[in-house]
Amino acid sequence: MSRDYWEQRYQTHDMPWEKGAPSPGLVDFLAGHPDLPRGSVCVPGCGLGHDAMEFARCGFATFGFDIAPSAIRQATETARHMAGPLGAPASRRRVEPSPAGKMPALPVEPKFQLADFLRDQPPQKFDWIFEHTLFCAIQPSERGDYVRAVLRWLKPGGNYLAVNYFDCGPDGPPWPTTRAEQLERFSPHFELLADWTPRSYPNREGKERMFWWARRVV
Repeated sequence: MSRDYWEQRYQTHDMPWEKGAPSPGLVDFLAGHPDLPRGSVCVPGCGLGHDAMEFARCGFATFGFDIAPSAIRQATETARHMAGPLGAPASRRRVEPSPAGKMPALPVEPKFQLADFLRDQPPQKFDWIFEHTLFCAIQPSERGDYVRAVLRWLKPGGNYLAVNYFDCGPDGPPWPTTRAEQLERFSPHFELLADWTPRSYPNREGKERMFWWARRVV
Protein backbone atom coordinates (compact mmCIF):
# COMPACT_ATOMS: atom_id res chain seq x y z
CA MET A 1 0.00 0.00 0.00
CA SER A 2 1.31 3.47 -0.85
CA ARG A 3 2.31 6.27 1.52
CA ASP A 4 -0.65 8.29 0.20
CA TYR A 5 -3.06 5.46 1.06
CA TRP A 6 -1.95 5.27 4.70
CA GLU A 7 -1.69 9.04 5.07
CA GLN A 8 -5.27 9.39 3.86
CA ARG A 9 -6.41 6.83 6.43
CA TYR A 10 -4.83 8.90 9.22
CA GLN A 11 -6.10 12.23 7.91
CA THR A 12 -9.69 10.93 7.67
CA HIS A 13 -9.40 9.11 11.03
CA ASP A 14 -10.21 5.83 9.29
CA MET A 15 -8.09 3.85 11.73
CA PRO A 16 -9.94 0.82 13.12
CA TRP A 17 -6.58 -0.57 14.25
CA GLU A 18 -6.03 2.41 16.57
CA LYS A 19 -6.95 1.31 20.12
CA GLY A 20 -5.42 4.18 22.09
CA ALA A 21 -3.15 1.81 24.03
CA PRO A 22 -0.18 -0.51 23.45
CA SER A 23 -0.60 -4.13 22.52
CA PRO A 24 -1.74 -6.00 25.65
CA GLY A 25 0.57 -8.83 24.66
CA LEU A 26 3.53 -6.44 24.63
CA VAL A 27 2.57 -4.98 28.02
CA ASP A 28 2.47 -8.48 29.51
CA PHE A 29 5.73 -9.53 27.86
CA LEU A 30 7.67 -6.56 29.22
CA ALA A 31 6.13 -6.92 32.69
CA GLY A 32 7.00 -10.61 32.70
CA HIS A 33 10.62 -10.07 31.61
CA PRO A 34 11.88 -7.16 33.76
CA ASP A 35 15.54 -8.19 33.43
CA LEU A 36 15.82 -8.00 29.63
CA PRO A 37 18.95 -6.11 28.52
CA ARG A 38 17.96 -2.53 27.69
CA GLY A 39 19.10 -2.12 24.10
CA SER A 40 17.78 -0.22 21.10
CA VAL A 41 14.29 -1.01 19.78
CA CYS A 42 12.83 -0.47 16.31
CA VAL A 43 9.03 -0.38 15.98
CA PRO A 44 8.20 -0.37 12.25
CA GLY A 45 4.71 0.70 11.27
CA CYS A 46 4.48 2.37 14.67
CA GLY A 47 1.31 4.35 13.97
CA LEU A 48 0.54 6.73 16.83
CA GLY A 49 3.37 5.28 18.88
CA HIS A 50 1.68 3.39 21.72
CA ASP A 51 3.94 0.33 21.47
CA ALA A 52 7.10 2.43 21.13
CA MET A 53 6.13 4.42 24.21
CA GLU A 54 5.56 1.19 26.16
CA PHE A 55 9.12 0.14 25.42
CA ALA A 56 10.34 3.62 26.41
CA ARG A 57 8.47 3.39 29.74
CA CYS A 58 10.55 0.30 30.46
CA GLY A 59 13.83 2.06 29.77
CA PHE A 60 14.58 1.02 26.18
CA ALA A 61 16.07 3.43 23.63
CA THR A 62 13.13 3.25 21.25
CA PHE A 63 12.66 4.39 17.65
CA GLY A 64 9.30 4.31 15.89
CA PHE A 65 9.04 4.41 12.09
CA ASP A 66 6.00 4.86 9.89
CA ILE A 67 5.25 5.63 6.27
CA ALA A 68 2.48 8.14 7.13
CA PRO A 69 3.60 11.69 8.07
CA SER A 70 0.49 12.32 10.19
CA ALA A 71 1.22 9.26 12.32
CA ILE A 72 4.81 10.38 12.97
CA ARG A 73 3.74 13.93 13.77
CA GLN A 74 1.12 12.88 16.32
CA ALA A 75 3.35 10.23 17.92
CA THR A 76 6.16 12.79 18.32
CA GLU A 77 3.85 15.33 19.95
CA THR A 78 2.48 12.74 22.38
CA ALA A 79 5.95 11.55 23.36
CA ARG A 80 7.13 15.11 24.02
CA HIS A 81 4.20 15.74 26.32
CA MET A 82 4.90 12.53 28.24
CA ALA A 83 8.69 12.83 28.46
CA GLY A 84 10.32 13.29 31.84
CA PRO A 85 13.07 15.80 32.58
CA LEU A 86 15.80 16.03 29.95
CA GLY A 87 18.61 13.68 30.72
CA ALA A 88 16.52 11.42 32.93
CA PRO A 89 18.32 8.06 33.18
CA ALA A 90 16.88 4.94 31.60
CA SER A 91 15.17 2.78 34.18
CA ARG A 92 15.46 -0.99 34.21
CA ARG A 93 12.12 -1.16 35.96
CA ARG A 94 8.65 -0.58 34.62
CA VAL A 95 7.26 2.85 35.52
CA GLU A 96 4.02 2.56 37.47
CA PRO A 97 0.97 4.54 36.32
CA SER A 98 0.55 7.91 37.97
CA PRO A 99 -2.53 8.75 40.06
CA ALA A 100 -5.99 9.42 38.64
CA GLY A 101 -5.33 7.27 35.59
CA LYS A 102 -2.85 9.71 34.08
CA MET A 103 -0.15 8.28 31.83
CA PRO A 104 3.27 8.15 33.51
CA ALA A 105 6.16 10.26 32.32
CA LEU A 106 8.59 8.47 30.01
CA PRO A 107 12.04 7.90 31.52
CA VAL A 108 13.42 7.68 27.97
CA GLU A 109 11.77 9.71 25.19
CA PRO A 110 11.20 7.60 22.07
CA LYS A 111 12.15 9.01 18.68
CA PHE A 112 9.79 8.90 15.71
CA GLN A 113 10.87 9.12 12.09
CA LEU A 114 9.28 8.90 8.66
CA ALA A 115 10.56 5.79 6.86
CA ASP A 116 9.53 2.98 4.55
CA PHE A 117 10.63 -0.07 6.52
CA LEU A 118 10.42 -2.38 3.53
CA ARG A 119 12.64 -0.30 1.25
CA ASP A 120 14.75 2.19 3.22
CA GLN A 121 18.16 1.62 4.71
CA PRO A 122 18.05 1.73 8.53
CA PRO A 123 19.61 4.69 10.35
CA GLN A 124 21.31 2.07 12.55
CA LYS A 125 21.10 -1.63 13.39
CA PHE A 126 18.78 -2.44 16.31
CA ASP A 127 18.89 -4.90 19.21
CA TRP A 128 15.12 -5.44 19.05
CA ILE A 129 12.42 -5.17 16.41
CA PHE A 130 8.83 -5.23 17.61
CA GLU A 131 6.18 -6.08 15.04
CA HIS A 132 2.50 -5.42 15.73
CA THR A 133 0.48 -6.58 12.69
CA LEU A 134 2.61 -4.67 10.13
CA PHE A 135 3.34 -8.02 8.52
CA CYS A 136 -0.41 -8.43 8.00
CA ALA A 137 -1.01 -4.83 6.87
CA ILE A 138 1.29 -4.94 3.85
CA GLN A 139 0.40 -6.72 0.62
CA PRO A 140 0.96 -10.48 0.95
CA SER A 141 3.21 -10.25 -2.11
CA GLU A 142 5.57 -8.02 -0.06
CA ARG A 143 6.16 -10.51 2.74
CA GLY A 144 9.47 -11.65 1.30
CA ASP A 145 10.55 -7.99 1.29
CA TYR A 146 9.45 -7.77 4.91
CA VAL A 147 11.71 -10.64 6.01
CA ARG A 148 14.63 -9.07 4.16
CA ALA A 149 13.89 -5.73 5.88
CA VAL A 150 13.98 -7.36 9.32
CA LEU A 151 17.39 -8.82 8.47
CA ARG A 152 18.57 -5.42 7.24
CA TRP A 153 17.43 -3.49 10.34
CA LEU A 154 18.19 -6.04 13.10
CA LYS A 155 21.63 -6.83 14.53
CA PRO A 156 22.90 -10.42 14.34
CA GLY A 157 21.90 -11.97 17.65
CA GLY A 158 19.10 -9.42 18.03
CA ASN A 159 15.53 -10.17 19.07
CA TYR A 160 12.48 -10.05 16.82
CA LEU A 161 9.22 -9.93 18.80
CA ALA A 162 6.01 -10.13 16.77
CA VAL A 163 2.26 -9.96 17.32
CA ASN A 164 0.70 -11.53 14.24
CA TYR A 165 -2.95 -11.48 13.25
CA PHE A 166 -4.22 -14.99 12.46
CA ASP A 167 -7.97 -14.48 12.16
CA CYS A 168 -8.86 -11.19 10.45
CA GLY A 169 -10.79 -12.31 7.35
CA PRO A 170 -9.59 -12.54 3.74
CA ASP A 171 -10.31 -8.94 2.68
CA GLY A 172 -7.38 -6.81 3.77
CA PRO A 173 -5.69 -4.94 4.98
CA PRO A 174 -5.02 -6.69 7.29
CA TRP A 175 -4.45 -10.07 5.66
CA PRO A 176 -4.11 -13.10 7.94
CA THR A 177 -1.04 -15.25 8.41
CA THR A 178 -0.50 -18.65 9.99
CA ARG A 179 2.00 -20.24 12.33
CA ALA A 180 3.19 -22.43 9.46
CA GLU A 181 3.91 -19.37 7.31
CA GLN A 182 5.82 -17.65 10.12
CA LEU A 183 7.97 -20.72 10.66
CA GLU A 184 8.62 -21.13 6.95
CA ARG A 185 9.65 -17.51 6.44
CA PHE A 186 11.66 -16.86 9.59
CA SER A 187 13.15 -20.19 10.68
CA PRO A 188 15.99 -20.08 8.11
CA HIS A 189 17.33 -16.91 9.75
CA PHE A 190 16.02 -17.03 13.33
CA GLU A 191 15.76 -19.34 16.31
CA LEU A 192 12.24 -19.47 17.72
CA LEU A 193 12.51 -18.89 21.49
CA ALA A 194 8.77 -19.07 22.23
CA ASP A 195 5.34 -18.53 20.72
CA TRP A 196 1.98 -18.21 22.46
CA THR A 197 -1.53 -16.78 22.30
CA PRO A 198 -1.29 -13.38 24.00
CA ARG A 199 -3.79 -11.23 25.80
CA SER A 200 -5.29 -9.02 23.10
CA TYR A 201 -7.65 -6.12 22.54
CA PRO A 202 -11.28 -7.16 23.20
CA ASN A 203 -12.15 -7.64 19.51
CA ARG A 204 -9.00 -9.69 18.87
CA GLU A 205 -9.00 -12.16 21.76
CA GLY A 206 -7.79 -15.53 20.51
CA LYS A 207 -7.07 -14.16 17.02
CA GLU A 208 -3.41 -13.18 17.50
CA ARG A 209 -0.21 -15.05 18.21
CA MET A 210 3.09 -13.75 19.55
CA PHE A 211 6.49 -15.00 18.40
CA TRP A 212 9.83 -14.32 20.07
CA TRP A 213 12.73 -14.94 17.72
CA ALA A 214 16.51 -14.52 18.06
CA ARG A 215 18.42 -13.78 14.86
CA ARG A 216 21.10 -16.34 14.13
CA VAL A 217 24.62 -14.91 14.36
CA VAL A 218 25.97 -17.10 11.56
